[in-house]
Amino acid sequence: MPTLIAQPTIITAAGNKPKRIEEFFGRVNSKHDHISVARMVSPAGWQEPGQKPEFQEMTVVLQGLLRVEYEGGVLDVQAGQAIVTEPGEWIRYGTPDGAEYIAVCLPAFSPETVHRDVDDI
Repeated sequence: MPTLIAQPTIITAAGNKPKRIEEFFGRVNSKHDHISVARMVSPAGWQEPGQKPEFQEMTVVLQGLLRVEYEGGVLDVQAGQAIVTEPGEWIRYGTPDGAEYIAVCLPAFSPETVHRDVDDI
């Protein structure tokens, strides 16, 4: 029988400004540890600490612009575009003008496997 996910769980986000994370699938809302799927609503000027996660992250930008810094430079991901980051690579996300996007992590996101930079923001 299919399982209805009636609503997401709101998760507290890291970063310099409040950002809304709505987890539909993942360790918190659906008890899945092999995948997480979340909708992010991020304000203008938001930036999170850099990180070297143990998971792959696939992100689809629905509105606005997601800025992704990596060791080799910066990529701006516009609405209608997507980006994939690989486990173990350093990245930092930001939304200069605000953005809404869907993030999928394999395996599921966890605070223990994101490995955020200390004292970055």
